[in-house]
Amino acid sequence: MNKCVKISFDISYPENFLRTFVQKHATSLGLEGLAQASHIEQRTIVMVYGPKDDVEAFVDVLHKGTKDVQLKNLEVEPFLKTKDYRGVFRVIE
Repeated sequence: MNKCVKISFDISYPENFLRTFVQKHATSLGLEGLAQASHIEQRTIVMVYGPKDDVEAFVDVLHKGTKDVQLKNLEVEPFLKTKDYRGVFRVIE
Protein backbone atom coordinates (compact mmCIF):
# COMPACT_ATOMS: atom_id res chain seq x y z
CA MET A 1 0.00 0.00 0.00
CA ASN A 2 1.31 3.46 -0.90
CA LYS A 3 1.29 6.55 1.26
CA CYS A 4 1.68 10.26 0.56
CA VAL A 5 2.67 12.77 3.23
CA LYS A 6 3.52 16.44 3.45
CA ILE A 7 6.43 17.20 5.78
CA SER A 8 7.37 20.69 6.86
CA PHE A 9 10.19 21.95 9.07
CA ASP A 10 12.12 25.09 9.88
CA ILE A 11 14.72 26.19 7.39
CA SER A 12 17.91 26.37 9.48
CA TYR A 13 20.30 23.95 7.77
CA PRO A 14 23.37 24.03 5.48
CA GLU A 15 22.90 25.14 1.88
CA ASN A 16 23.16 21.72 0.18
CA PHE A 17 21.18 19.86 2.86
CA LEU A 18 18.14 19.27 0.64
CA ARG A 19 20.24 17.62 -2.07
CA THR A 20 22.84 15.84 0.06
CA PHE A 21 20.54 14.53 2.79
CA VAL A 22 16.84 14.78 1.94
CA GLN A 23 17.05 13.87 -1.75
CA LYS A 24 19.69 11.21 -1.12
CA HIS A 25 17.53 9.37 1.43
CA ALA A 26 14.31 9.72 -0.57
CA THR A 27 16.02 8.36 -3.68
CA SER A 28 17.69 5.50 -1.81
CA LEU A 29 14.24 4.43 -0.54
CA GLY A 30 12.76 4.65 -4.04
CA LEU A 31 10.38 7.46 -3.11
CA GLU A 32 9.07 10.15 -5.40
CA GLY A 33 8.08 13.72 -4.67
CA LEU A 34 9.68 17.09 -4.13
CA ALA A 35 11.34 19.35 -1.60
CA GLN A 36 11.25 23.12 -1.68
CA ALA A 37 12.45 25.77 0.76
CA SER A 38 10.24 28.81 1.24
CA HIS A 39 12.52 31.62 2.32
CA ILE A 40 9.52 33.88 2.81
CA GLU A 41 7.86 31.59 5.37
CA GLN A 42 11.18 30.21 6.68
CA ARG A 43 9.87 26.65 6.21
CA THR A 44 10.79 23.75 4.00
CA ILE A 45 8.05 21.64 2.47
CA VAL A 46 8.66 18.03 1.42
CA MET A 47 5.98 16.01 -0.34
CA VAL A 48 6.85 12.34 -0.59
CA TYR A 49 5.03 9.35 -2.07
CA GLY A 50 5.77 5.65 -2.08
CA PRO A 51 5.30 2.38 -0.21
CA LYS A 52 4.02 3.01 3.31
CA ASP A 53 7.00 1.40 5.08
CA ASP A 54 9.51 3.37 2.99
CA VAL A 55 7.70 6.68 3.60
CA GLU A 56 7.70 5.97 7.34
CA ALA A 57 11.41 5.10 7.22
CA PHE A 58 12.06 8.41 5.43
CA VAL A 59 10.15 10.34 8.11
CA ASP A 60 12.21 8.55 10.77
CA VAL A 61 15.43 9.61 9.02
CA LEU A 62 14.27 13.24 9.03
CA HIS A 63 13.33 13.04 12.71
CA LYS A 64 16.81 11.73 13.58
CA GLY A 65 18.56 14.34 11.43
CA THR A 66 22.34 14.22 11.22
CA LYS A 67 25.16 14.73 13.68
CA ASP A 68 25.27 18.43 12.74
CA VAL A 69 21.66 19.15 11.75
CA GLN A 70 18.51 18.64 13.77
CA LEU A 71 15.32 19.72 12.02
CA LYS A 72 13.08 21.93 14.13
CA ASN A 73 9.29 22.04 14.30
CA LEU A 74 8.96 19.02 12.01
CA GLU A 75 5.32 18.35 11.11
CA VAL A 76 3.98 15.38 9.14
CA GLU A 77 0.48 15.25 7.73
CA PRO A 78 -1.35 13.04 5.22
CA PHE A 79 -1.41 14.49 1.74
CA LEU A 80 -3.48 13.67 -1.32
CA LYS A 81 -1.20 13.04 -4.29
CA THR A 82 -2.50 15.43 -6.96
CA LYS A 83 0.34 15.38 -9.46
CA ASP A 84 2.54 12.83 -11.14
CA TYR A 85 6.10 13.02 -9.79
CA ARG A 86 7.22 10.72 -12.62
CA GLY A 87 8.97 8.31 -10.31
CA VAL A 88 11.66 10.72 -9.10
CA PHE A 89 12.38 12.95 -6.13
CA ARG A 90 13.27 16.55 -7.02
CA VAL A 91 14.62 19.52 -5.10
CA ILE A 92 13.16 22.79 -6.32
CA GLU A 93 15.30 25.84 -5.62
